[in-house]
Amino acid sequence: MAKKKLGLEDLGGFVFSTNDDFDESEYSNGQSQEELSPGEQELEAHFSNKGRGGKTVTIIKGFQGPEEELISLGKMLKKKCGVGGSTKEGEIIIQGDDREKIMQILKKEGYNVKRVGG
Repeated sequence: MAKKKLGLEDLGGFVFSTNDDFDESEYSNGQSQEELSPGEQELEAHFSNKGRGGKTVTIIKGFQGPEEELISLGKMLKKKCGVGGSTKEGEIIIQGDDREKIMQILKKEGYNVKRVGG
């Protein structure tokens, strides 16, 4: 199901103006993401089983950076845990409740991780 559009920002950041002296830089919302080193990232390891038919998953939230790096981090976690999962909407979803193992892997990679919930 598609995410509901809440405002003009959700429509792609279009700004319409009839002003000839319009300066677009005043209205840019900083969508170009800076690449943060792993030590500067604050990740959260969540446990969830809602909306998944009772199956448990570990969700990693809070990653800041390019989508390609998020996908590669998700692949690395899935491979090291030996489980399936996916990467979508800025979150890494790993099948099963492997929070402790995932947190250890992320800490070895240099990320700051905290356990959230349960």
